[in-house]
Amino acid sequence: MLQPKREKSVCVEQIYREYSIGKQTLAELSLKYHKSERTIRRYFDKFTPKTSLPIPCSQPVSLVFDGTFWKRGEGLMIYRVNGKNIYSRAIDNEKLSYIEEDLLHLQSMGWKFSSFTIDGRRGVIKTLEKIFPNVPIQICIFHQKKIVQRYMTLNPKTDCGKEIKELLSQILTLQHDKFSDKLNQIKAKYYDFLREKNENNQFMHRRLRSAIRSLTTNLPYLFAYKNYTQLAIPSTTNSCDGSFAHWKSKVKIHRGLRKDRKAKMTKFLLNNT
Repeated sequence: MLQPKREKSVCVEQIYREYSIGKQTLAELSLKYHKSERTIRRYFDKFTPKTSLPIPCSQPVSLVFDGTFWKRGEGLMIYRVNGKNIYSRAIDNEKLSYIEEDLLHLQSMGWKFSSFTIDGRRGVIKTLEKIFPNVPIQICIFHQKKIVQRYMTLNPKTDCGKEIKELLSQILTLQHDKFSDKLNQIKAKYYDFLREKNENNQFMHRRLRSAIRSLTTNLPYLFAYKNYTQLAIPSTTNSCDGSFAHWKSKVKIHRGLRKDRKAKMTKFLLNNT
């Protein structure tokens, strides 16, 4: 009597690692392991990536967090310490309630925070100050530069815009008080210019005013990394941004992934890169 043919034993985790991290396609894996693409896909669908979250540190840590989206309603929020992921969650939008839930969850796990580095999105600072009123907050310098650039472009035409651009180029070298003084000097120098209105009684330099308002509003949170040097606060969220670019480049290779398969690959990347 013929016995059912047994499939040759394979290490699914190793193949999946080659698929996700090594960028191997199903066709390439099929040739390498002498299995059909359908069989390898079946292996992957049954495979459950291991989750191994770092053990909370005994001392408070500097937390960096940010979110990204692959498309509308399909994103990821990650929380990192010293370049390592300590937590993540799939998100459909960047609700402040998600951030509050995640931070309280991390706190319940035993994590303590000495600082937060964020992208500066409106409302996040208030949420952090409500839950952790005494923890310093750093707004990402890179994001702040991008905000101002969006309002003024890379090549501002007005003298005021040029001076703001020059001041922003010195943000990494100036101390908080010096930067603040120079910003106030620019605002005083161009006070009348910034208040000019057109025939419809609307401000003529609204985008420039918005750029200055953004700097003024965020100023208390742009120099925490210098004001609290003993805490070694990251000045940017580049740790998150670099990871997002890395993961997206790997997921992009496998275009057309179902939502659940994309989530599985992202989870695997989170825990293995």
